[in-house]
Amino acid sequence: MIDIAVIVVNWNAKNDLRVCLQSLARMSEPALACETWVVDNASTDGSADMVRLEFPDVRLVVNEANLGFSRANNQALALSQSRYAFLLNSDAFVHPHALRELTAYADAHMEAGVLGPRVLNPNGTLQFSCRRFPTLGAGFFRNTYLGRLFPRNKYAQDYLMTDFDHLSVRTVDWVSGCAMFIRRVLIGEIGALDERFFMYCEDVDFCLRAGQAGFPVVYVPQAVVTHAIGRSSDKNADRMIWEFHRAWFEFDKKRHPQASALRKLAVRAGLWLRAWVRIAKRHAAARRLARMPAARKNAAGEAPAHSEGQTPL
Repeated sequence: MIDIAVIVVNWNAKNDLRVCLQSLARMSEPALACETWVVDNASTDGSADMVRLEFPDVRLVVNEANLGFSRANNQALALSQSRYAFLLNSDAFVHPHALRELTAYADAHMEAGVLGPRVLNPNGTLQFSCRRFPTLGAGFFRNTYLGRLFPRNKYAQDYLMTDFDHLSVRTVDWVSGCAMFIRRVLIGEIGALDERFFMYCEDVDFCLRAGQAGFPVVYVPQAVVTHAIGRSSDKNADRMIWEFHRAWFEFDKKRHPQASALRKLAVRAGLWLRAWVRIAKRHAAARRLARMPAARKNAAGEAPAHSEGQTPL
């Protein structure tokens, strides 16, 4: 039986996808039977042809339209047969023995349903890839002017889990979908990713459902992945910002089905305003960057320490 099905969803990220698949091909884990799936969401950059030519052992699914992150992952989950599934972003790559560490922990802790590795930025700094569930306070203070006024506010710090070193194993609320290791039995219990989330929040929702079903979510830092945030989504950044905020509204509705109409209106208005501000800031930053000398542009493009991770909330 296959131990791990590694599933990579791709959209117009050929060069990053190549690095991702190369990292998987370099792994030497004789004790593990692994297979790699790539689900390509109608890329126009030659990604599918690259996979066929350079990685003939990879199982390739090519969609005629961009079906989104959740639905594409679910395609491979339905087609694969394995004890575990590892959802890995196309703009991420695994470090040596990452899969061995995750499998060893999962085999030794049969109650664990979802595992997340330690995730690093390309420059080696930490991404906050394990977090507590979001609150309204976190929404108000993360990436808003309130956050700038009160950078050490407890809402953002609690959400990002800045209260521990991220170097020790810990049960957490959720881990980033950029690198999420799932026990196959769990999918049989709670279902796959919720396809109402085109992109974003599917990881938060899945981990919430796992915990509610009695399967803990565990952060395992001995396994390491490097993730370059947003390489694919940045190709259509404005739409992805709107999609992100729409997903959080859907998640809030799902998590609080009995919420009052006033609360729903406040959340929706707040998310709409937040999305509009983020788009405006992105365009302003792009204009500033266009005016910069080349050397300063390179410095501005470097990943920040302790980056936001998979999602910009």
